[in-house]
Amino acid sequence: MALSSFSSSPSKGIVVTVPVLVLSASVAAVFFFFLLSSLSSCSCGGGGGRVAVAGVPSQSGGGDVAAATGRWESGETIRSSKEDVEWVKDQIRVNGLHMQDNVLRKGINPRTRAQQLRDLLQYKGISHYEGPDSGNHTALPCPGELLTEEHHSNYGEPWAGGRDVFEFLGQSSHLKPDSNVLEIGCGTLRVGLHFIRYLHPGHYHCLERDELSLMAAFRYELPSQGLLRKRPLIVKGDNMDFSRFGSDVVYDLIYASAVFLHMPGDLVWLGLERLTNKLKPYDGRIFVSHNIKFCTRLGGDECTKRLTRLGLEHVGKHTHDSLLFNHYEIWFEFKRTKA
Repeated sequence: MALSSFSSSPSKGIVVTVPVLVLSASVAAVFFFFLLSSLSSCSCGGGGGRVAVAGVPSQSGGGDVAAATGRWESGETIRSSKEDVEWVKDQIRVNGLHMQDNVLRKGINPRTRAQQLRDLLQYKGISHYEGPDSGNHTALPCPGELLTEEHHSNYGEPWAGGRDVFEFLGQSSHLKPDSNVLEIGCGTLRVGLHFIRYLHPGHYHCLERDELSLMAAFRYELPSQGLLRKRPLIVKGDNMDFSRFGSDVVYDLIYASAVFLHMPGDLVWLGLERLTNKLKPYDGRIFVSHNIKFCTRLGGDECTKRLTRLGLEHVGKHTHDSLLFNHYEIWFEFKRTKA
């Protein structure tokens, strides 16, 4: 059976067979199905988001988890949102949790770091190798002082504050996984660990002078966090010598957390002079914490003139609050104004 169009001349009519008509309708249906699917999954438009820093656990439980995962993958922010905070508060509430005294209880034996180190040196562990065979099973032996994390107490604030710094700097500099980051004085990687975990391998650089801090970074923090594969370039050095980082590298972010306030002003200016050409023009940022006495001691006009000669401009002063304890930190932002 054939369907012919209306025409005065049957020989010029368009003939459409039933099988062809059915096939065309099927193709059209498939096309609209894929079109609707792509529109429903599109992440175009607004909406807050989080950059995937440490991964979102796979969970069941409905729309809230799915929405949080979508925000995480959209790549717009790396800071904990209000929804994130409310979620963890809700988890504490639904589990009926309250802060308790850390006392001896079944399976848990509270000890200070000093006691833990003493037990480690004396007993080595519940199960361990003895005699000549004792050194053949540990690929990267770590000193007990590092295993008990004594270096986490080397700072004037809790170790967790490193995450606060990362979130502030990452969002303020529009950090991406392929960004190049230089930290001046990374210590034991209290902040650096978060950058290393987020960035592509080799994109985190650090200049640090303290040998014990570097030992803690290389022999404990990087291995224990599974970050050796990220190959950060961490250099022992002093006097603002950045030559070992290469002549071609261009940084999206350079920062110094509580470092410049311990250095002579002339040395800070020397470092800025050497780093200006390594900072990405216009979009790259330098952040300095606490104060900029190396600049303000010169007087406002002289400070501005000296920055201008280097091709730098003071963008502004910022504060950010800690997520976990009563603390805020002050940061001064600079950018490069010449290509």
